Amino acid sequence: MVWLLGNLDGPEYQARLKKPFSPPTVTLKQIHDAVPKHLLKLSNTKGVAYVCRDITFTLLLFKLASMIGPGYESDFGGYVTGPWQKSLVKTSMWLMYYWLQSLVWAGIFCLGHDAGHGTLFTNNKANNIVGFILHTYLLIPYYAWRSTHHAHHKATASMERDENYVPYTRSEYNLPEEKKATKFDYAEVFEETPLFTLFRMFIMQGFGWWIYLTKNTMGSKMYPPGTNHFDPESPLFKQEQRNSIIISNVSLACMSALLIWVGPGLVLKYYVAPYLLTNHWIVMFTYLHHSDPTMPHYRKAEWSFLRGAAATVDRPLMGWMGRFFFHNISHDHVAHHFFIKAPFYNGPQITNAIKTVLKDDYNYDSTPPWYALYRSFTECLFIEEEGDIIFYKNKHGVAVREVQQKAVQEIKESGWDPEEQDKLDGGRSGAELKLD
Repeated sequence: MVWLLGNLDGPEYQARLKKPFSPPTVTLKQIHDAVPKHLLKLSNTKGVAYVCRDITFTLLLFKLASMIGPGYESDFGGYVTGPWQKSLVKTSMWLMYYWLQSLVWAGIFCLGHDAGHGTLFTNNKANNIVGFILHTYLLIPYYAWRSTHHAHHKATASMERDENYVPYTRSEYNLPEEKKATKFDYAEVFEETPLFTLFRMFIMQGFGWWIYLTKNTMGSKMYPPGTNHFDPESPLFKQEQRNSIIISNVSLACMSALLIWVGPGLVLKYYVAPYLLTNHWIVMFTYLHHSDPTMPHYRKAEWSFLRGAAATVDRPLMGWMGRFFFHNISHDHVAHHFFIKAPFYNGPQITNAIKTVLKDDYNYDSTPPWYALYRSFTECLFIEEEGDIIFYKNKHGVAVREVQQKAVQEIKESGWDPEEQDKLDGGRSGAELKLD
């Protein structure tokens, strides 16, 4: 299928392909010192304004959608009279409603995400109340997801401790060891028709969010089968978090009851389609943040907070619409990992500041997002069992990027130690990563 599209890889992606990977050598202090402190300050006024904006958009779109039926009956004011023309206009308007409402709701998810980080308001209770309401509206277990998402930020790109999009290994596909594997072995596991690939992508994009919440698919390997976000006794949560998980579950039950009370007709008409599209956006931008053939994962011997934070990609997802509706979540995701307590509306300035320090270690990709999604889905398949800095391999058992071992060795000889670096990073970022 790729050959039908041609080479759509962004120039930044192509440049990374040509350059062997060496870990960043900047320090977290250098990155933090590059960002003016006023950019880290929260504005309650802006927080309220953004929440009100998205709620207003939601209500306005509900109102406009409610006018589609009467408009159809009245021939749209007498301007459209032909039967098929009326049906075409009506269908187009409903599709436009689904599209726009899903963008708004994805933004509501992002606001709830920021509230969970404590960056929407200066008062933490206000953050939790607003985040809880916004996420519950989208049938998201606020406290449960908030807990594992914070764990993800503390261990991004760590094979042992990360919570999201942890790569599958060779053994999990029952592939022979690398030296013995043949083309037939890889083809037997990974070869499939383009249509079936699109079907699997549809499943991931449409239902992957709930598959993750209920089965911890692509979550941390340290948890047993059956781990999910709804069991208060789940190993995902600490003992002191159990009651909040119950609260999340009760809130979802209440929201579900409310939807049942509203009635299946109205729910199917106004809620279901934009809700499914919203789940698609959530999976799409979170997946593309951390799943890319040119991005490394680390095992314990080489992982540090800084290296993990740098192993993510900024993407201009959906262009101006993505920046406007998704509240900078994809355009400035690298900055978000380095400054988790910074408000999203200062993301562009923070990104510009850290680029001056990270330089070539700052990862950006202008590849068209739909193609990038297909590329990551078909090329980020598995990693090897060994190696401390590893890259995804494709269906041919080939990684498109390799580690510059000489540079890694020079960094070690300079005195770099992962445990010491982790302590240093934790010392500077611990307050930012604290849950409450």
